[in-house]
This record gives sequence, C-alpha cells and structure tokens, in this order.
Amino acid sequence: MISVSDFRNGVTFDMDGKVMQIIEFQHVKPGKGAAFVRVKMRNVITGGVTETTFNPNDKYPTAYIERRKMDYSYNDGNLYYFMDPETFEMTPVDENILDASFKFVKENDQCTILSYKGSVFSVEAPNFADLVVTKTEPGLAGNTATNTLKPATLETGAEVRVPLFINEGDKISIDTRTGEYLGRAKG
Repeated sequence: MISVSDFRNGVTFDMDGKVMQIIEFQHVKPGKGAAFVRVKMRNVITGGVTETTFNPNDKYPTAYIERRKMDYSYNDGNLYYFMDPETFEMTPVDENILDASFKFVKENDQCTILSYKGSVFSVEAPNFADLVVTKTEPGLAGNTATNTLKPATLETGAEVRVPLFINEGDKISIDTRTGEYLGRAKG
C-alpha cells in the first residue's frame, strides 16, 4: 500500500481496478480547511490523463508493472510473437497493443514488453533503428541538398522521408518515436 502523502512522479498504483501513474503532484495546505494532494495521473493501460485531488491520509495498493526485454520473432495474422531470451518462452501480443513506432521493428529486434498481472498492455520499440532502404527514387550525381526530402520505403515496409542523396540499399538510422531520418548508419 502507498499513502497519498508518499506520491511522487512515476509512482504507479491501483485505483478502482485501474493502473494509474503519477505525472505531477502538488501538496496543498490552504489557509482554511484540510490539506490535500492535487495529482495529474495517467492510466497506463489506456493512456488517458486525469487530474484529481486526494486526502493525504488515503492509501492505495501499489501496482507493479513488469518490464521484460523480449525479442520480436514473427507475426501470424493479428498476433505478434515475442520470445524471452532467457526462457525461450513465446508471448503473443495482439496488434491493437502495438503503437506506430513498431513499424520500424524487424525480426530479432529487442523490445520492452510491459504487463500488469500477466496481461500485456504495451510494447516499447527501441528508440532508434538502423534499416536498409528498399525503394526510393535514385539520387542524382552532385545533388547533396539536405533540406529537400523524398519518400523512401524501408526493409520493414515503413515509409519515411530521406534526403535526395540516399539511394536504394543504403542503411540509415531512424528515430522510431518520430519517424525522422537521423543519418547514414555506421557499418
């Protein structure tokens, strides 16, 4: 159990069967009346953000979020399978749980699987990915403009915008959170 007076940013707790994470908190002692705690919190399952006030003497059960590093193996229809590298156990994840950054993940990439009481609610892709360009218009000799972008398809099927000098077969680095081209990959 965690007391409201012990709330800190990042703390997760169970409130009415919902897993909530503290984003911001403020202990308030008004001139008149009892003290209270104003909290901005996020439902970790749905992503919804709410603000509410609590009595500092209230207590809630602590919610333990399990974070496991797992390797993406393959997909079969609507299910994506992840393997625990220690136990080799496969965990199926429904495609509705995957966010937009997953389009940059290829087989054998390591992701972080988040679960609560054994139920997976989120998959975090690596923040950066090095991927091969499989389709783009050819760059012209001498065209080194970096502020002009063209579309390119990557080996995972994701589409991004790249500078004119990038050609098919080039390996590039991508920020999976924004989908931005970062530069040529090393190696």
